[in-house]
Amino acid sequence: MASRAEPVNVGGRRDWRDVARDAADLALLGILLTLAAAPLLTAAAAAGTASAAVHDWTRTGSWPSARTTLRRFGRSALPGVPVGLLALAVLGLLAADLAALAAGRVPGGPPVLAVTGLVSAALAGYAGLVVVEAGRNGGGRWRVAARSSARACLDAPARWAALTGVTALAGLLAVLVTPVAVPILAGYTLAALHAVASRLPVPTDVGRAFAADGGGREPAAARPELP
Repeated sequence: MASRAEPVNVGGRRDWRDVARDAADLALLGILLTLAAAPLLTAAAAAGTASAAVHDWTRTGSWPSARTTLRRFGRSALPGVPVGLLALAVLGLLAADLAALAAGRVPGGPPVLAVTGLVSAALAGYAGLVVVEAGRNGGGRWRVAARSSARACLDAPARWAALTGVTALAGLLAVLVTPVAVPILAGYTLAALHAVASRLPVPTDVGRAFAADGGGREPAAARPELP
């Protein structure tokens, strides 16, 4: 993957070639993420590693080396197994519930279906922020990421809604586009989640707990916002 930090002209302005290069990099990231997550048990490790790569890219303008990426993936593979299983279980239960409501096999009708859909979308937005937070601490430490994401969503519900909108739009596009384009969409979705989450406040008490736990993540004040 190329670096977007390289100047392309005297004025330092980005042109269409930089945009095309970034788009190609994110598409490749999505494909690699999908391949790494294909065994399902490695889905959490793949998502966290890809999120860490996007975090590096948005912070420095350069992608991490292959060695760094493989080290992150290997370190988070085993701890990510229960996270992936939990996510798959929740996804399966919600999908079964929505399907049963839509088919009329359970009582409630359209009102309950709409509420369940909204809850599912909100959970997807929260899950997206958890993936972003996991990427910020190197691709793992899911428990800390889940706790800080919950606090961030409660502190900024409007931005939680924005994250929910990103995941909902990505889900809609995944249904509409050809299946071969879904992996490419994954990379773009991850970048969009990072862009929205970069403006979410990080609770100070959670940040202190993370630092005490040795997470190695910078305090919120040290992370510049994306333009």
